Amino acid sequence: MKIRDDLYGLVVCGGQSTRMGSDKGFLVYHEKPQCYHLADLLLEDPNPLCFKALISCNDKQTALISKDYSVLTDLPEYQNSGPIASLLTAFATFSNVDFLVIGCDYPFMQHSDLLVFLESIQEDSLAAAFYNHNNKYEPLLAWYSKNTGRLLKTFYENGGKSLQHFLKENSARKHRPDNKEVMTSVDTPEAFISAKAILANQKTNR
Repeated sequence: MKIRDDLYGLVVCGGQSTRMGSDKGFLVYHEKPQCYHLADLLLEDPNPLCFKALISCNDKQTALISKDYSVLTDLPEYQNSGPIASLLTAFATFSNVDFLVIGCDYPFMQHSDLLVFLESIQEDSLAAAFYNHNNKYEPLLAWYSKNTGRLLKTFYENGGKSLQHFLKENSARKHRPDNKEVMTSVDTPEAFISAKAILANQKTNR
């Protein structure tokens, strides 16, 4: 895949992580905090997926991010609005790029899975997202074209905060990956321990 200079990666680690009890962006599955792992994954040589990778976070997390990474802090007007704040801030800051979005709670996602996803997107698509077995979009495993920026802002100004609803209303393309495991979201300490064990076993058996 030829890298496009108008495609940025957005690693979303904002949020309260109330069920996990600790910041999901800094959990370690792959020898480094997950937010760094994903940012590096998006820019992985020899086939980077994006021109630039941004770590999206809230104002309390900003100071915790290493200076080696590009940080995008939620704008004040969008804070405490949930995941939609990340995209609203991204489009307000970079209005002429598309965004490949990935949340920090998907530890099984690999470079190859994202590459297949990107290559499946049709040029005239407005947005596309992974689609799970519950017939729902995964809004933080998704691609949002630059044309969604204005629509998303209008959606928010009209009281909308659910990216799930936004994707559904705009008939976003549904991507059903061959490996359903990559859509496993880890949100509790028990799930974290289980995911760590599975990943360790996979590494051992390679």
